[in-house]
Amino acid sequence: MTRIWAAGHVLQIGEDVNNVHVAVTAERLSVDVVQQLVRGDGDGAVCCFIGHVRDMSLGRSVTRVDYEAYAEMAEREMHIIGVRTLEESGARSIAMHHRVGALAVGEVAVVVAVASAHRDEAFSGCRQAIDGIKSTVPIWKREHAADGVRW
Repeated sequence: MTRIWAAGHVLQIGEDVNNVHVAVTAERLSVDVVQQLVRGDGDGAVCCFIGHVRDMSLGRSVTRVDYEAYAEMAEREMHIIGVRTLEESGARSIAMHHRVGALAVGEVAVVVAVASAHRDEAFSGCRQAIDGIKSTVPIWKREHAADGVRW
């Protein structure tokens, strides 16, 4: 198993590490599956963020989006984000799944679920996690529109 030292933690890619579940996949994402990965009997709250492909971006009509990733590095960074999110928010468990490939308008591109005893920790953790994914994870988006393609 691969071990990565990051943010003061040894992370094992491909395993549930510190209640952090991550995936970068070409398969359709299931919100139910992601929620089930985090939900425990002690959790009173599960907060989910579901990101869909939208039909407009910066005033342009979007017809589809292609997501590309350096999957191994993306999953490592998502693990780091997950561990940090749990520590800082006080939540108990987190799952982050991101889709790659060609996605049509309306399809699910990313799902984040955070479980905790109380709602405040779940809301806080969910926002922190999706913001971390958007800012540091090596996943690139190419938007297709009638007037051309834009990264």
